[in-house]
Amino acid sequence: MATLTPPDITKARRLVVKIGSALLVDRKSGLRQDWLAALALDVVAAKARGTDVVLVSSGSIALGRKVLGLGDGILTLEQSQAAAAVGQIRLARAYEEVLAPHGITTGQILVTLEDTTDRRRYLNSRATTETLLGLGVVPIVNENDTVATDEIRFGDNDRLAAQIAVTAGADQLVLLSDVDGFYSANPKQDATARRFDLIEAITPEIEAMAGDAISGLSKGGMKTKLMAAKTAVAGGCAMAIMEGSVLRPLKALADGAARTWFLPMGDPQAARKRWISAMKPRGELRLDAGAVTALQAGKSLLPAGVTSVSGSFGRGEPVAILSPEGVVLGKGLVRYTAAEAKAIAGRRSGDIAGILGYQGRAALVHRDDMVI
Repeated sequence: MATLTPPDITKARRLVVKIGSALLVDRKSGLRQDWLAALALDVVAAKARGTDVVLVSSGSIALGRKVLGLGDGILTLEQSQAAAAVGQIRLARAYEEVLAPHGITTGQILVTLEDTTDRRRYLNSRATTETLLGLGVVPIVNENDTVATDEIRFGDNDRLAAQIAVTAGADQLVLLSDVDGFYSANPKQDATARRFDLIEAITPEIEAMAGDAISGLSKGGMKTKLMAAKTAVAGGCAMAIMEGSVLRPLKALADGAARTWFLPMGDPQAARKRWISAMKPRGELRLDAGAVTALQAGKSLLPAGVTSVSGSFGRGEPVAILSPEGVVLGKGLVRYTAAEAKAIAGRRSGDIAGILGYQGRAALVHRDDMVI
């Protein structure tokens, strides 16, 4: 049997890094500026290798509560939201200040759980992230704690990071934490606990080993990290858990630091294609022969190639893609509603604004959202 090889972070195509509050913020002194400046060097090195980088950062509430003098006790929901409002602007500025001197532009993306369960918001988030990365920007993502409530919170940025990794089509996710990997038991409570270097599959036995949170600042224990791993690997993304307090933690990971890697189930694009393929179509798009040829060549579906639209569907919902003879060629996530698709069918992409009254996207179904 072949020996499984852990992923190599230096070969990541698209990397998502989650930074925990306890790493970024000291209870007494506030922001750990030296640590953040060192992390910036890791980001610079990754981008120099051609890797897209997304940072999912905790810390806004921890920063804001210190500014507001809210102390170390448990905050009410309203206090957390107020602290986040104060802390988010400081957090975004901190990342900008350490990355701008290296010629790297940052952007802030604030999301809630609703943004991933609502298909329209999900597509908007995905498109925004893709556009930012295409422009060379490093997005700084955080849960929008200023508006999130107990019912819609991710509850921990580990899970948020995994969802962002899947949304962005990342092939690697690194959780920078206060523990150096996944253990058979809580190592602070059980001297016999052993760390796993590599986990090929998340079995019921592995799930039973997950413990609770250790850090006083972060809420993420092994249970949430395991939930994050399940989301990531199902989306074709490898995930690592490592202790991140060392300066330049990503360099340390590349150099062989202690960690646990969870192996992905295939690659991100294949996982996305499987997801789309399993959906039930809400409508149909019938194409002309020229559009069929274009799709078979790997192109996106433009409105000009559509001869008819049927069904009732919203933006981002699955539709069947049919040949001129009515044979199902595949499925895709459509970028317009049924009414809009009917209005622009057979028309050039340059005519969309005049027909719909706004500048829409050129493709009716993008090739990344299609299975043929």
